[in-house]
Order: sequence, then C-alpha cells, then structure tokens
Amino acid sequence: MFRFEKYTIIFSFTGLLVLLSACSPQSGALVDDPFERMNRGTHEFNKGLDRDILSPISKGYGNFVPDSVEDIVSNFSSNLSLPGKVVNNVLQLDMPAAVTNTTRFVINSTLGLAGLFDPSDSIGLVGLDADFGQTLQRWGAEEGVYIEIPFFGPSNVRDGIGLIVGMVLLDPASYVLKAPVATYRAGSNVGAILQNRHTYGDQIDEVLYESADSYAQARLVYLQNRRFKLKDSTRDAYIDPYDEFE
Repeated sequence: MFRFEKYTIIFSFTGLLVLLSACSPQSGALVDDPFERMNRGTHEFNKGLDRDILSPISKGYGNFVPDSVEDIVSNFSSNLSLPGKVVNNVLQLDMPAAVTNTTRFVINSTLGLAGLFDPSDSIGLVGLDADFGQTLQRWGAEEGVYIEIPFFGPSNVRDGIGLIVGMVLLDPASYVLKAPVATYRAGSNVGAILQNRHTYGDQIDEVLYESADSYAQARLVYLQNRRFKLKDSTRDAYIDPYDEFE
C-alpha cells in the first residue's frame, strides 16, 4: 500500500508539472519569470540566511577544520547520495551511468571505509550526477517558469518538483539508514554544504553582494548552468557560466 501511495505522489507531481509548464511560454526565451515579485522576496530571505548564518559559519568551518577532515565528511555525504543517483540513472535508461555509480558506491563503501574515503576517484571512476529534475527533462518535461525556493535558492518548476520527489521518495539511503547513522549522514550533508560555500565563496559573494542586481545575476547564472548541464540546446545561452573559473 505504501509503495502504491509513493508512486501516486510521483505521478501527481508529474501531472502538476505538465499543467504548470503548459501555462508558461516555451519559445526558447532566456527567462520565464512571471512570479518575479514573489521570487525577489524569497531571494532576499535566502540572501539574509547566507549573510547572517551560512557564510560566517562556512568561513569558520573552512578556516578551523583541517581540509582532510572536510574531505572525509563530504565523501561520506557524497557516497550516500549515490543510490539515489542510480535510481535516476535507471529511470533515464542510462545503464552505463547506473553501472558506474553503483560500482563507485560498492568500492567506496568497502575499500573506502563506509564512504569516508574515495578510492574510486583515484582509479579514474568519476561519479555521474543525476537527479529527478534531469529525469523529467529526459522524458520531455519543459523546465517551466523560474522560481526561487526558500532555503534552496534558484530553481524552476520542473527542478523544484524534482527536488521534492528526489528527497522524499527517491532516496534509498533514507529508507535504510537508522540512528545514529542517519544522524551522521545529516551532519555530513551540512558539512558538505559548508565546504562548498567556503570553496566557492568568492564566486558566490560576487553574485550576491557585488553585483548591481543580485537576484537577476543569480537567476542568470542558475539558468545558464542548469541548461548547460542538461545540454538543453532548445534554450538560449547554452554556455557554461563557470568556464572562466576553471
């Protein structure tokens, strides 16, 4: 019964996506943002959280926690995200990626001591990212209008629904892990966020605090980057906005 309810929720979300996408322009325009006023309010809320909480804590984390410890924490978080990526690889019928991510999970969970280390990377077995928003795109779902989500930041209708479905329904580790490992995982997820915020601090600060319009800049960077990752050539600005930092 529970399994049936899960799939019912997935189909309901997907149906909502189709309806919302159908209401928005799909002409290939750079930005579809009919909710800009509401989005700007959410952006200011998220910006305040970053300024007052995330940014200062990430600086302390990056400055006082040894890099080797940060890497261990992030490795643990990343390894436990792999089963969810495998689920989406399968839903996308991308079997080579599913095999790669499954192999990484097995190696890192055993030789890597429960994912604390990443021996797969040292042998050139690089993880392949996948999420439910990407899965929806694979099966023809348009991105829909732009939205900014509280706590999570820039998104769109398709990827926002993908985020919810991915976290609630398509994360095998969340069904298996029990206390205290589930608590360790939650802590490692926070650690990974803090490490990323510190690592890319200059780029993030440039967008949020040094641009004339941080909302428009964050929106542009998100849409360009997401479309580049999904190879969405039906849209404008099919470029990698982070290429200059590489």
